[in-house]
Order: sequence, then structure tokens, then C-alpha cells
Amino acid sequence: MACWSQRGCDSAMQADCPHAIDPEEQCPVSCLYATCDRPQHQITSDPALIFDTSVDRSAAAKGGCTICAFYLKNAPRIE
Repeated sequence: MACWSQRGCDSAMQADCPHAIDPEEQCPVSCLYATCDRPQHQITSDPALIFDTSVDRSAAAKGGCTICAFYLKNAPRIE
């Protein structure tokens, strides 16, 4: 399972979480449980990655993934 598809909170927490009610909604960057502590997580400011229109940003369960260089380089692509 790809790291960007995991929310970071357990199923009991998700039952009461307003971000988990709609599976299409991303956990916001401000959510304590959406913080990524994986070694490959690296926030980027590279415009080529941030503005890449081929990245499927809807595949990310967490908003923080959409500014992560690892995600932007490895995420599913829009055909």
C-alpha cells in the first residue's frame, strides 16, 4: 500500500473525524495525525513538481502529500 493512501489515524478515530466521512476528502495539513514521519517525505518548492498537471492529486489521502517531492515524483498519473 502506498504511503500516500494511508490517513495516519486508526479506524476508531476515523469514525468521528470530519475529514474521513467522505473518502474523497483529504486530511488537511494542519491535522496532527496527517503529519508524515517517513524518511522519504520531503516538502518541495520546485515549480516543475508542484505544477505538474499529470499528477493525480486525488490519490493522496493527506493534503501534505501534495507538496511532497516523493509523492509528486511517484504518484499515479492522469492519462
